[in-house]
Amino acid sequence: MSTDIEQEKRALRAELRERRQLLSDGQREAAASGIREQLDALVAAYSAESISCFLSATTEPGTRDFVTAAVQRGIRVLLPITRADGLLDWAVADDEGDIAEGLFGLPEPTGEVLGPIAVNDVDLMIIPAAAVDGTGMRLGWGRGYFDKTIGSMERCPPVYAVTYDSEILDSLPREMHDQPVTGVVTPTRTLTLSPTRH
Repeated sequence: MSTDIEQEKRALRAELRERRQLLSDGQREAAASGIREQLDALVAAYSAESISCFLSATTEPGTRDFVTAAVQRGIRVLLPITRADGLLDWAVADDEGDIAEGLFGLPEPTGEVLGPIAVNDVDLMIIPAAAVDGTGMRLGWGRGYFDKTIGSMERCPPVYAVTYDSEILDSLPREMHDQPVTGVVTPTRTLTLSPTRH
C-alpha cells in the first residue's frame, strides 16, 4: 500500500516542481517580498528570539531576505545542513551569509556546525514544503529530513511550512512518518492549521 502513496507523492512533487519552474523572475521577487512580510509578522506574533529557517533554492518562495533582516535585528537563526545519515546539523546565520552547495545541491550555510539537537532550543521552526493541506499535513521533497527532525523533538515549537499560495491543497497523501505542521506561510497570508502538536 505504501508504494501507491509513494507514487502519488512522487507524481505530485513532479507537478509542483514543474509549476514552480514556470514562475517569472518578477513573480519570484514579489513572492520573496511577501514571504518576508509574513515571516516578520509571524516571528513578532510568537515573540521568537531564536528560530530555525532555511535558505531558499531558486524555485522556492524566497526566505533569504527574511533571514538577513532577522539576523540584523538580533534574532538567532539556525539554518539546516543536510547529513548523509538523514539527520540535520545546524549553523547559526550571520551577517556574512556565506553559502555553499549542500549534499543535494541546495544552498546551505558555511558557519560553525552544530549537531542535530541544537534546534531543540528554538521558539519557532520555519521549514520548506512542496505543499500543505488544510489539516496541516505537509508534503516535503521526499528525503524525510524535516519529518525526522520534528518527530524526534521532545518539545517541538510551532512549525510553519513555506509555500506558494497555490500549494495549499485540499488533502495530501499521508504515510506513518509524515509530521503535521502548525501552519503555512505563503506570500499573501499565514494560516494556523493544527494548533495541537504531539
